[in-house]
Amino acid sequence: MTTLAGKTLIMSGGSRGIGEAIAVRAARDGANVALLAKTAEPHPKLPGTVYTAAKAVENAGGNALPIVGDVRDDEAVAAAVQRAAEQFGGLDIVVNNASAIDLTGSEHIPMKRYDLMQDINARGSFLLSRTAIPHLRGAANPHILTLSPPIRLEPRWFEAGHLAYSIAKYSMSLVTVGLAAELRGDGIAANSLWPRTTIDTAAIRNVVGAELSSRSRTPEIMADAAHAILTRPSREVSGNFFIDDEVLASVGVTDLAKYRLCEREEDLQLDFWVDPADGA
Repeated sequence: MTTLAGKTLIMSGGSRGIGEAIAVRAARDGANVALLAKTAEPHPKLPGTVYTAAKAVENAGGNALPIVGDVRDDEAVAAAVQRAAEQFGGLDIVVNNASAIDLTGSEHIPMKRYDLMQDINARGSFLLSRTAIPHLRGAANPHILTLSPPIRLEPRWFEAGHLAYSIAKYSMSLVTVGLAAELRGDGIAANSLWPRTTIDTAAIRNVVGAELSSRSRTPEIMADAAHAILTRPSREVSGNFFIDDEVLASVGVTDLAKYRLCEREEDLQLDFWVDPADGA
């Protein structure tokens, strides 16, 4: 399978950045995309809403269903999943994209921020995935894709001092590990995808450091990598922690210049929890 035509995705977040790029890439195939996001009104520092993302999906050739809701809310998630399944006749793909980030060190991070990251990142990914399982069982090629990193436990990955964020992102990755094992017999794939380099998003510009934008890749590299994963047979690919450029290399895409915002590959900033590519 090389297309997502006619497939239905439900995504948490997606008002902007990587999530919107994945949605638009699927829409170019003619997919149906349900977007569950809180952003109904523009934010001064965060351009885009669930409605502008839905418009981008439609402009790309897909069918969009914007749903204003909170991935932390059990009833809102259940209603969103049911609404998407009813409108499009089922669900094929879950994309756990919603994520909160706070890089404050352990001594100083407010526990409310810790709880927020756990609730959105870990609990939200688990909640949306488990709510969609009954619908995914009826799909021809069901996938759950979570935007989370490989779980790296060497001390060097914790020296930067953002333990709370690491715990939240690793918890998302544990959702992948567990669901891949639990759902293997149903043929439902569960995988994670993470970028090799920083991606030019609002989170990079507003939280990590605006100066990194020019040393980043565009969200489209994650969108193309996600597309390559989601079009694979679900029974043959599950429980993996994919890195975007490795996925593209596996389908013959090795020239990544179009995704790069700086002149040279060596000027790119590595993301958290990843090493340089082999031979880089």
